[in-house]
Amino acid sequence: MSGENTNIDFEKLVKHWIETSDEDFQTMLSLYDSKSYSWSLFLGHISIEKLLKTIYVNKYKKHSPFLHNLYRLAELNELELTDEQSDWLDKITSFNLNARDDDYKREFYFLCTPDFYKRMDRKN
Repeated sequence: MSGENTNIDFEKLVKHWIETSDEDFQTMLSLYDSKSYSWSLFLGHISIEKLLKTIYVNKYKKHSPFLHNLYRLAELNELELTDEQSDWLDKITSFNLNARDDDYKREFYFLCTPDFYKRMDRKN
């Protein structure tokens, strides 16, 4: 273990990631109920990202990498994924990019309809 990680309370860090992921998930549901679909999907991405970072911190006992790519985080965690799961993580990662990048915000906003949500839900 490197010196930079020796004073970190990893149990506390894992608890933080889980608690904030749960909070983000609840916010995601509220945003969905208020028909703010693009931001709801963005928060869904953030919630999953935090859980993947929880796995990383718990497994490697060091800070997770500063990444938002869900597939890459799963890969770093050495998770075995089906092709469908890999594709799903790539799609969810796009919610993060589309919600943050001004060039895509409007386009993404109009894409995020109740029907779009339903199509995404059916893939689970």
